[in-house]
Amino acid sequence: METCGRSVDLPSRGSSSRSKRAFDFTAAAVGLLLLTFPFSIIALAIKAGSCGPVFYRGVRIGRFGRPFRIYKFRTMVPDAERSGTATGHNDSRITTAGSWLRRYKLDELPQLINVLKGEMSLVGPRPEVEEHTSVYSAEEQLILTAIPGITDLSSMRFVRLGELLGTEDPNKVFIERYRAEKNRLRLEYVRTRSFWLDLKIIVLTLWAITGGRNHMTGAR
Repeated sequence: METCGRSVDLPSRGSSSRSKRAFDFTAAAVGLLLLTFPFSIIALAIKAGSCGPVFYRGVRIGRFGRPFRIYKFRTMVPDAERSGTATGHNDSRITTAGSWLRRYKLDELPQLINVLKGEMSLVGPRPEVEEHTSVYSAEEQLILTAIPGITDLSSMRFVRLGELLGTEDPNKVFIERYRAEKNRLRLEYVRTRSFWLDLKIIVLTLWAITGGRNHMTGAR
């Protein structure tokens, strides 16, 4: 495979990929069905708190470098990305409802729609904006051979990333202090992925979000 002008060797994972897709599709379909009522309540809270759409649909870079639109509940004022893609601690662009949604990662739940469409997986390297994928090293290009996911090793390591970025120039802080480590963890996932690792990541992500210890195997 060639990604962004560089040749990348793909791992052979035919049968496991089909099983992963079947699991993802089933889980996403059931999840969306069960979450219909909570989604309605969240949508009402978003509309009541600020003008603008219920969903945020920013462009992300997916497998093989293909762009797609990610689904999230909108947590910021409309067109917030014009002021930068990184979100710092107590960012003034975050709405009242958005602050609560972000705290418990509920804004990420609509990505089950992306999973249903085959653009994302439940577990996989978190998709980035082109600003960051365009500067991937030759080694980091391997990240783009996997279907991006709702959660991965870097999601657990940086479950409260906004707090780490602080309030002054969060985009610069992200690039200088955290981007390389997030990419290292994405690469680690791509190289060691398995069905059992996916299940472990899902459980540990839920544990971290609900206030449990931010713990993961293999991360510094």
